[in-house]
Amino acid sequence: MTVALIDSGFGLLPTAGWLRHLAPELDLLLLLDPEGAPWGPKTASSVTDRLLTAADLATERGAEAIVVPCNTATVTAIDALRERFEPRIPVIGTVPAVKPAAATSQNLAVWATVRTTASDYQDRLIADFANGMPVARVACPGLAEAIDHGDVAAAAEAIADAAERTPRNCDAVVLGCTHYPLVAPEILQSLPAGTILYDSAESVAHQVLRRLNRTREAGSVLGSIDVELSGRPGRLPAGAYAYPVGRALAAAARVPREALISATTRTSVTASAI
Repeated sequence: MTVALIDSGFGLLPTAGWLRHLAPELDLLLLLDPEGAPWGPKTASSVTDRLLTAADLATERGAEAIVVPCNTATVTAIDALRERFEPRIPVIGTVPAVKPAAATSQNLAVWATVRTTASDYQDRLIADFANGMPVARVACPGLAEAIDHGDVAAAAEAIADAAERTPRNCDAVVLGCTHYPLVAPEILQSLPAGTILYDSAESVAHQVLRRLNRTREAGSVLGSIDVELSGRPGRLPAGAYAYPVGRALAAAARVPREALISATTRTSVTASAI
């Protein structure tokens, strides 16, 4: 069984890693779009067209589920994808884990890209799920781009800047970009001790398995991992090797839990996947 994950860059790695960890027998098709990246500044119609093109390729390659592990792409194009492919092929999107974070936190911040931070989408998400709690909106200029390039120094600089602008009384930070879990340890080091990160990658992976009516399997068989780069067969870009999950996926190996999540990071199995 093949599951396709579509994103412009490395935002798909955490969810792909969780799928590899939870159901290693699945074949994964990773569709990145380096020629179109980043998607954030592009128009809605451009993002939708690129997603539909990638999804068409995925189905030609035999994909039985399509995952969009990108917040911007989900809010922009999930309806168009579902109109084209469901119910024949389930389509699973991603939203930041504001709801579970608000349910257990006293003071909350959301780290996201500049465009997402300024978006009506994030405002609605906070209004709907933050239970009236004040939420600090922290834009992280350049962080997703640094992660996509595997540029550890640039990522550290962007993290330090965002941490400086995060109120010190925040006890939880929602990672509002699917790239950010790749540098979760570095983010935690920049924040006060005891801060909890909330991420959606694991919950999205669980939702995929539910939609496919599959359970976690511990068998010895490993599925294949194939990569498409803007519609052409390729390999994960070199920047992916900066992250444990990227190295494991590039080697088509098993992905251990410690490569995916920090002990002080929480996920929601219900509220972060749609």
